[in-house]
Amino acid sequence: MKLKLKIWRQKNAQDKGKMVDYDLDNVSPDMSFLEMMDVLNQDLMEKGEEPVAFDHDCREGICGMCSMYINGQAHGPDRAITVCQLHMRSFNDGDSIYIEPWRAKAFPVIKDLVVDRSAFDRIQHAGGFISVNTSGNTQDANAIPIEKANADAAFDAATCIGCGACVASCKNSSAMLFVSAKVSQFALLPQGQVEATDRVLNMVKQMDEEGFGNCTNTGACEVECPKGISLENIARMNREYLAASLKG
Repeated sequence: MKLKLKIWRQKNAQDKGKMVDYDLDNVSPDMSFLEMMDVLNQDLMEKGEEPVAFDHDCREGICGMCSMYINGQAHGPDRAITVCQLHMRSFNDGDSIYIEPWRAKAFPVIKDLVVDRSAFDRIQHAGGFISVNTSGNTQDANAIPIEKANADAAFDAATCIGCGACVASCKNSSAMLFVSAKVSQFALLPQGQVEATDRVLNMVKQMDEEGFGNCTNTGACEVECPKGISLENIARMNREYLAASLKG
């Protein structure tokens, strides 16, 4: 396939940035999107030009690093996948493909398609943990009875990979889906009850301090989430927050 790529290029956080056109030939439909980007960068380096900076790591849909806005959609046109799982068969010969970084105040651009998502790390540090007795008298987690519905819901919430697609797809750049998933995975389990009150208050406070917007209730985050994190987690977080506020 022959493709026309329109890619956001930005030297650093202070640079204004702009869209730059690139023509790419001989793209196999069996390539992943990131492999296509590798081919582009190889061509650029052979021409003595600066390659396009983009995040990637596992390339197995697990790490959440490959954050790109492709043709106006987080992670591209397919559903329930990350960019590394997107294949070029999703596009047609002669297509123009627009590739941009996440757009959010709390995710400033570092270079080209790379954004600073350390805000998510700080939210996690604010409360995304549990107290575990590691003195040698620890109890086997499998010995703690948990209702299957709760265990399944906690596991579903824990599948969040923190990619930021929810933020990128929300018109308010809200991180509610991410934060609610991290709150829910502990709120549903007995191991998470020790810090339950402080957890939700601290994580929501940190989320607001990072500059994320409020939930729009449009559901765009759930649609674009590569792991299908449910909006039910936001409702659960709201209940947890209300209960914690009353206790405080």
